[in-house]
Amino acid sequence: MILAAGLTPAWQQIVLLDAFHPGEVNRAREVHWCASGKVLNAGAALHHLGAESLTLSLAGGQHLPAMERELAALGVPRRWIESRAATRVCTTILDAGGGSTTELVENARPVAAVELAAFRAAFAEEAARAGLLLLTGSLPEGTPPTYYRDLLRDAPNVPAILDVRGPELLAALEAKPFLVKPNREELARTVALPTGIDAELLCAMRALNARGAEWVVVTQGRHAVWATSADAAYRLQPPAVQVVNPIGCGDCFAAGLAWAVQRGETAFDALRFAAAAAAENAMQLLPARLDPARVRELAGRIAVERV
Repeated sequence: MILAAGLTPAWQQIVLLDAFHPGEVNRAREVHWCASGKVLNAGAALHHLGAESLTLSLAGGQHLPAMERELAALGVPRRWIESRAATRVCTTILDAGGGSTTELVENARPVAAVELAAFRAAFAEEAARAGLLLLTGSLPEGTPPTYYRDLLRDAPNVPAILDVRGPELLAALEAKPFLVKPNREELARTVALPTGIDAELLCAMRALNARGAEWVVVTQGRHAVWATSADAAYRLQPPAVQVVNPIGCGDCFAAGLAWAVQRGETAFDALRFAAAAAAENAMQLLPARLDPARVRELAGRIAVERV
């Protein structure tokens, strides 16, 4: 079983416009609402890919019932730790004419210490029967940056994939996770090193390997994906697709990696499958509604090279 866990889900508004004009009145062609945020996207993606999984999330406020109804309708196995802090609302603005995406992100509100303790206890309970952990998303304001590290220490024998950044990522490296997956911008900010050219990027990635990550995978939207271990480096080019909504692509990439790793796929095949899951997500309006047959077809088009 794969346990996908995170503390900052979102109730997501997706606004589709024929053209987006900042500073003017914009009338929407379509508006959709859905449960989202990194942990819920990853959990939904795992479920659609056919993985045996459980999504563990902290959530609260007026939007929690709607989030529960949606995940129930999708059939996503889930466990909520209820918080008095309301789940954040984020908005995606899709400009159909110009092809741009604008994301308005509300930061997660502070969470009480007793709620963080309840989440940690639930995580330890579920991790005891998991074969792989996927920790994803930022931490609520005021949460100790060592929180993810402490979760991993509660499950020392379970391999973990982390899709996190910043101080919480650096602290989690002390627990020697199997794989970490920042994007290129997040990596640069996390290690305070340049990543503008590929040689600089590889040095920054190897800095995370040296600090405890067995594998480091870095994405950059439609650009090349890189992966490093202590003694190997790989690069692949994601497939070109017609992008409808790029939100959640990184989360689907992480879910695809987790699914492939859990199945014992090679590093080559895991990277190909993850990139294909991200590409399949980009072609959908709502995040993480993956078609596994299309993901497999896309994966077959991707070449991975050792560099």
